[in-house]
Amino acid sequence: MPDTNKIDPAAETGHEPRAAEKILNVARDLFYRQGIRAIGVDEIVRTAGVTKPSLYRSFPSKDELAASYLRYYDREFWARFDEAVAAHPGDPRAQILAFLTRVGKRTQKPGYRGCGMTNAVVEYPEHDHPARLVSEENKRELRRRLRAMAKAMGASEPDTLGDGLLLLIEGAYISGQLFGAGGPARTVARNAELLIDASLAKPGRA
Repeated sequence: MPDTNKIDPAAETGHEPRAAEKILNVARDLFYRQGIRAIGVDEIVRTAGVTKPSLYRSFPSKDELAASYLRYYDREFWARFDEAVAAHPGDPRAQILAFLTRVGKRTQKPGYRGCGMTNAVVEYPEHDHPARLVSEENKRELRRRLRAMAKAMGASEPDTLGDGLLLLIEGAYISGQLFGAGGPARTVARNAELLIDASLAKPGRA
């Protein structure tokens, strides 16, 4: 879920920072909870208490507003990921398990809507859509990092392990929405632990 801290888009837009901040915070909440396509510009400006010209002076289009929302989502995502990494220096196994423990806990919260990046990719099949481009870059970087962490763990097939961890993460995002509290997403860290241990097991080991 997005963090509850308000965001300041002034540095990114360079226009009407107070109106842009209201617009982006409202869009951030509505896009995450209801989906980007489901929310129109009229609803955003009405909820934000601003005018439509204010929105278009800050964001050239709804597509660009969606991309701006996802760029902030991306920053929040990597802040959480990097925090888990920093908590366990030199221990990639502990790093990924710490991150996934937090993911598992978030999936149990009321109103959980999965990953905004994953949701955006599902909403926008067009590969050149601004929102999809931001989302795809996030997922590619996550895959790269997970593969690198698997290699650092000493996995014999690091790319396979890294991809397996990515599949677990994406599965947690979706199943968290399907099952809610008590669903399988709550055990994503434990399942990752089992996958890692199986991948690192020496041949012939019981």
